[in-house]
Amino acid sequence: MSFDRTVKIAPSILSADFANFGAEIRAIEDQGADWVHVDVMDGHFVPNLTFGPPAVKAFRPHVKTFMDVHLMIAPVDPYIEAYAEAGADMITAHVEAGPHIHRTLQAIRAQGVKSGVVLNPGTPAEAVADVLDLCDMVLIMTVNPGFGGQKFIHSGVEKTRKIRQMIGDRPIHIQIDGGITPETAPLVVEAGADVLVAGSAVFKGGSVDNPEVYGQNIAAIRAAANGV
Repeated sequence: MSFDRTVKIAPSILSADFANFGAEIRAIEDQGADWVHVDVMDGHFVPNLTFGPPAVKAFRPHVKTFMDVHLMIAPVDPYIEAYAEAGADMITAHVEAGPHIHRTLQAIRAQGVKSGVVLNPGTPAEAVADVLDLCDMVLIMTVNPGFGGQKFIHSGVEKTRKIRQMIGDRPIHIQIDGGITPETAPLVVEAGADVLVAGSAVFKGGSVDNPEVYGQNIAAIRAAANGV
C-alpha cells in the first residue's frame, strides 16, 4: 500500500451487527470505507472483551481494503504472531500495555505486517518519541479505550499537533480513535491526522439491508474532515 496523507475513514466493526460481520464488512467497503478497523479487547487491559485471532481470521476473506487490528490487550507480545497469521495488515499496540514497546514494535514488524503505537488519553505525546522510526502509524485515543459511543476528549487535538511535528516528513500515519463525527473530524485533521476511526458515527441508522446510510455517514465525515 502506497503512503499518502489523504483522509481515510476506518469504520470500527465493534459497532457492526455481530451476527452478520461478513455482510457488514462488505457493506461498509462498498459504501466508501478506506480501511476496516478491528478493536481487540481482553477484559483486562480494557473493560471489555472482543475478538480473538479466530474471529479476525474469519473477517479476513471479507476485507478487500486494509485490515487495521488494534490490540487493547496486555501482555501483547505473545499474541502478535497469531493476529498476524489471522490476516492483519497492520497491528497497533499500546505504549501502556507493557514495559518494552520498542520490542513489541520490532516483533510486529518481524511478522511482515505494518506496525503502530497507541497512546491513551492520559499518555503524553513524548512517550512515542523514541519509537517513531519503528512505526507506520501513531494511534491517538480520544476516548478511554474499552467501549464505543463515548464523547470526544479534546486534549487529543493538541496531542495530534505535537505528534505531527515530531513525525516531520517521515511516512507515518496519524490515526484518531474515539468520538469521531462530522463535528470533531475537522479538528483532528487540521492538527495533522489522516486516518479517522468511526464506529457508531458510521453504523448509526443503517444496516446491511439499508447500506446507503453507511455511505451517507462516511461521506459526511469525509466532507467535514476535508472542509467541504
